[in-house]
Amino acid sequence: MLRGLYDWTLRLAEHPRALWALALVAFAESSVFPIPPDILMIPMILARPSRAWLIAAVALLASVAGGLAGYAIGAFAYDTLGRPILEALGKEEAMAAFNDTFNGVGVWAVLVAGVTPFPYKVITIMSGWTALPLATFIATSVLARGLRFFVLAALLRVYGAPIRDFIERRLGLVFTLFVVLLIGGFLVVRVM
Repeated sequence: MLRGLYDWTLRLAEHPRALWALALVAFAESSVFPIPPDILMIPMILARPSRAWLIAAVALLASVAGGLAGYAIGAFAYDTLGRPILEALGKEEAMAAFNDTFNGVGVWAVLVAGVTPFPYKVITIMSGWTALPLATFIATSVLARGLRFFVLAALLRVYGAPIRDFIERRLGLVFTLFVVLLIGGFLVVRVM
């Protein structure tokens, strides 16, 4: 079953509309969706390494646009949309205390969340809610997400064949590690 899902993802990555799917996932992940765009980026770049920079650029632009949607949720719809999203992530109680200190470290929060597996949507919503300056938010988001997506693209472009071979030979292990990291990231968010 896992092999079939992997093969399906690679076929999807070669589909003419794969970039649109990536843009949709990257946009949604930055504001409400829990699945990172890396899941689509990796097979897309492995399938067509010559398009690595285009794939990274689409993910960057869509992710920053989605981040702006998250910022808007925090700024204009926190009570109706932002709070329920953060409650689902177990973060609502800490929000009042965190609001006072967030803007002092907001640039670093956006940078860290944009590069790491920490849910970027939490920071985008909090940035809008705490009124982090929009220009600061955008510049930091472009830097962080650009770093994340273009480093990934560069690594896959250069080392794509060995990585693809490794993934295909050890698919079960790679999938297990990915799930552990994903669940671990959500647990860390709940504990914080």
